[in-house]
Amino acid sequence: MTITIYGIKSCDTMKKAVTKLNELAVSYDFHDYKKQGIDKDSVQRWVDALGIDKVLNKRGTTWRKLSDEQKQSADTEVDKAIDLLLEHTSMIKRPIIEGSYKQQPVLLCGFEQQIFNTTFG
Repeated sequence: MTITIYGIKSCDTMKKAVTKLNELAVSYDFHDYKKQGIDKDSVQRWVDALGIDKVLNKRGTTWRKLSDEQKQSADTEVDKAIDLLLEHTSMIKRPIIEGSYKQQPVLLCGFEQQIFNTTFG
């Protein structure tokens, strides 16, 4: 089984992650949120495993453009935060990498070169 890298093609962090996977000769499928969307089960699985604070990107412009009410509800209710992630996929921290590699399960959020080297090297 291969891994899937989830994100947005134009994102600089995604470009770094894809470059690193290519350098390490890791095969992967790319899932573009903007073109393909994302299902609730996937987002729920990521939040359950990694935590909402890891999956929800509060640094981007999409988060900053939300109303104070939306931000407050996302901060207090995980279900509301997940609904916002489904509506505004650019708020999902990138990349999410999921699948299995060398018969080991993989679920990563964000790009950290050392973690990529350890996981895929």
